[in-house]
Amino acid sequence: MGKKSSSTTSSTVYGNTTTTNPYVTSKTDNSGTVSSFIEGTAVDSINKFVNKNMDQLLNEYLNPTLNSVTNQAKLNSFINTLNSKSALALENNIINPLSKRNMVRSSQATNMYNNLAQNNANQVSNYAQELLANSQKDTAAMLYNLMLMYMNGYNILDSTQKQSLQTSRGNATSTNSSGNSSYSMFDTWQLANQMAVQSAMLAALI
Repeated sequence: MGKKSSSTTSSTVYGNTTTTNPYVTSKTDNSGTVSSFIEGTAVDSINKFVNKNMDQLLNEYLNPTLNSVTNQAKLNSFINTLNSKSALALENNIINPLSKRNMVRSSQATNMYNNLAQNNANQVSNYAQELLANSQKDTAAMLYNLMLMYMNGYNILDSTQKQSLQTSRGNATSTNSSGNSSYSMFDTWQLANQMAVQSAMLAALI
């Protein structure tokens, strides 16, 4: 009969490791590594913003419109600045000096304000056309910058996760155990052959 062969098996248990930085926490144990952005940090906010708004931003890129949040903010800022500065300039540079000299009537002042309003409306219209023409380019630049920041966050997460796994490997413990293995295929064949021979001999004696 064949002999049983001895074997040695080894097992490794990774050490429990928690690796953190200002943006990411990675926890590693023998089951694997779990990493996540720290709530409320810059990379967490960027990650959430991109995931939440990417569909809308892509639509703004493909279908430029003045009604987008970004374009409305730019347009309103332009209008508010234009109105306040132009009105102030008209009063300080024209109406007030003429009024002090009694050289302007109320009807004339009204006409000046009306002309100012019309001029401002023309400037707003021109700005809106330029804004719409440049909208796709501006949105593309914003998407590019957002994706850079988004991927930088995942680079930080990946680096922290690798560090956690490396530290866990360094803290791992290994155990070896020995035992008898089952018969090999050759041993099994040899045993079957011997049993067949013995059976034949018994049959011959009978």
